[in-house]
Amino acid sequence: MTVEPLLRDLIEKFNAKTDNDESLRSELQGMDKKVLMDLGSEVYSFHLHDCKAHDFKEGGLEGPDLVLTSDPETIQGIIEGKIKPMKAFALRKVRVKGDLNDVLRLRKLF
Repeated sequence: MTVEPLLRDLIEKFNAKTDNDESLRSELQGMDKKVLMDLGSEVYSFHLHDCKAHDFKEGGLEGPDLVLTSDPETIQGIIEGKIKPMKAFALRKVRVKGDLNDVLRLRKLF
């Protein structure tokens, strides 16, 4: 099993939330970032702009602004609420490369 369906659902929920949450839209305003999720056996990417995650796809992209490195099991645990994102980060089960401010805004996805 891959985590792709979970990630697609997560992105759909995130995009729906931005439609209804003015403070979230305000926080994401002007953000234009390419995000790569390297899960070892699975790689996904999307483009965060216009306050939404667009172009989610399997595979990489050129010149990502943010790179999240983990494994499918950890990401599944975070999405399902079995693992807290900050705990996974502290245990180095999730690593993120990119501007710290962008990373903090991206946490809204989870």
